[in-house]
Amino acid sequence: MEVMNKYWTIKTHIEDAPKEDDFYLKNSTLALSVEPGSKEMIVKNLYVSIDPYQLNRMKSSSSSQKTGGFAVGITPGQEIEAFGVARVVASENPEYEKGNFVVGVVTWAEYSKIGSNGMIRKLDPMGFPLSYHVGILAFSGLTAYAGFFEICKPKRGEKVFVSAASGSVGNLVGQYAKLHGCYVVGCAGSKQKVELLKEKLGFDEAFNYREENDLNSTLKRYFPDGIDVYFDNVGAEMQEAAVANMNAFGRVAVCGVISEYTDSGKKAAPDMLDVIYKRIKIQGFLAGDHIGLFQDFISTTSDHLRSGKLCALEDISDGLDSIPFAFAGLFRGDNIGKKIVKIAEE
Repeated sequence: MEVMNKYWTIKTHIEDAPKEDDFYLKNSTLALSVEPGSKEMIVKNLYVSIDPYQLNRMKSSSSSQKTGGFAVGITPGQEIEAFGVARVVASENPEYEKGNFVVGVVTWAEYSKIGSNGMIRKLDPMGFPLSYHVGILAFSGLTAYAGFFEICKPKRGEKVFVSAASGSVGNLVGQYAKLHGCYVVGCAGSKQKVELLKEKLGFDEAFNYREENDLNSTLKRYFPDGIDVYFDNVGAEMQEAAVANMNAFGRVAVCGVISEYTDSGKKAAPDMLDVIYKRIKIQGFLAGDHIGLFQDFISTTSDHLRSGKLCALEDISDGLDSIPFAFAGLFRGDNIGKKIVKIAEE
């Protein structure tokens, strides 16, 4: 049996903020069968992750592309890889049977062909919605968990600042920090998001950065005794202001610099005298560096979800056709929580 498989690709490399018409939907004939002995399989994609870092892969060049693996550049016309949950529809891999749920690297498409070396594993939903395994119980969750606990090494009672705090990673960092007994302030880009951080997610305080003219003074207001931990998702002037307000031996986990993804002229320039004399640690990291924490992360996070101590904040769009709008929306600040596209019914 053959199907006409639809998948998204880029028309040309994207150098600035992405727009819906930067993408186009292609069709290709796909046989829903695999060659005997090939160890390949065909999966029907159910949910795919929509992540800001993908923009760096869509550029003609980016320093991130040199790191290999998940960050390699995307050629116009090529299928776009993404993390997702799928169901096996044909398999010559003895570890997988038709009907199995799998999670790993698929594509922005209706169906994906997974080679024998595909980054995929069998999925036990553990009683949670399948979408959780694209976000809170996947790399977004691991990024928050590893970045906060391994990079920041928080202590109970410390003061924590999270930027892009209503995003897929930031909202979880804030929740983990509160569960750990920290004082937590987050920033976001709308009144609605600020209210959500305080009323639903339990942040001690939150502010709308779009309403602030002087970020240095703003952070002094919210942290009169200084910041111990800054979880950075945006870079640029927010990072500068956070470092200026940090206490001695403060820690900065640099998870993302989304302000630079669409404007190469925006570069963070923290006061290096502050970094030296306050002995501040600033460290970038990738979730893949901490895959050894995965079981601890899953166990802890699952327990918190079941007890109701942790909230899964998801922003789910329906249908393959919605992917370009969903992706471009990340850079407009449209999403609240983890952005996911549901491609097909389970």
